[in-house]
Amino acid sequence: MSVDLVTEMCSQALYIVIKTAAPVLLVSLVIGLLISIFQTVTSIQEQTLTSVPKIISVFLTLMLLGEWMLNNMSGFMTELWSDFSVYIR
Repeated sequence: MSVDLVTEMCSQALYIVIKTAAPVLLVSLVIGLLISIFQTVTSIQEQTLTSVPKIISVFLTLMLLGEWMLNNMSGFMTELWSDFSVYIR
């Protein structure tokens, strides 16, 4: 197994991780930002106000995009296991 092959596998894995995690992280970021703006405008200084909407939005995002995320990860793992004979050389 060459260094180029390992580098390519690692870059593919990182790309899949970023692509899979990005929707959940972006939704959490946007909801947190909107609630922070709301808190600033209304002068509400409650720290726990962001928790519940973030949890609900992340849960809904996982429900909507969970199948796509699982297909991405399992497709990558299937590709890795199908090329296993190349890796052990």
